[in-house]
Amino acid sequence: MTDAPIPAGGVGAWLGELAGALRGERDTDVACGACTACCRSGQFIHIDADERDALAHIPAELVFPAPGQPHGTVLMGYDQHGRCPMLSDQGCTIYEHRPRTCRTYDCRVFAAADVFPDEPEKADIAVRARRWVFTYESTDEGAEHEQVVAAARTLRAAEPDLPATPLAVRAVRQVLDRR
Repeated sequence: MTDAPIPAGGVGAWLGELAGALRGERDTDVACGACTACCRSGQFIHIDADERDALAHIPAELVFPAPGQPHGTVLMGYDQHGRCPMLSDQGCTIYEHRPRTCRTYDCRVFAAADVFPDEPEKADIAVRARRWVFTYESTDEGAEHEQVVAAARTLRAAEPDLPATPLAVRAVRQVLDRR
């Protein structure tokens, strides 16, 4: 694995794209390439009842009811190695039909907030996320990025045990809410 920086794009455009994904209006467009770190990180995949296409491509024995969620909402677990059961050596076997959670996952959120997962099973996500480098079309974009980092620091101080993913997403949401 290389340590070379990966262009994350303009921070302003990325924030706009992520805002749409967080509202459920669009997917994110992450340049994953051959990276499957999130698919190998022992994460449960949340699948809503309205995701009929994804559910039609996932064997029923791989999903179970999501506790505390509306009827029909399920979770897909991971195998004994922490891998998504839909991941093969060639990549995602249902990529065109993958769940919304997968379509909107964007590890650039960690670079944007300068917060990285520290759980051992998410080490590859942290390595990948540290390589993302944003660009700025204006000083306003640089300031907005600094606001995301500052929001993450404030959240970390208030909730030191908050895992990296909700912390980074909440920091971005705080800045987006000010837009």
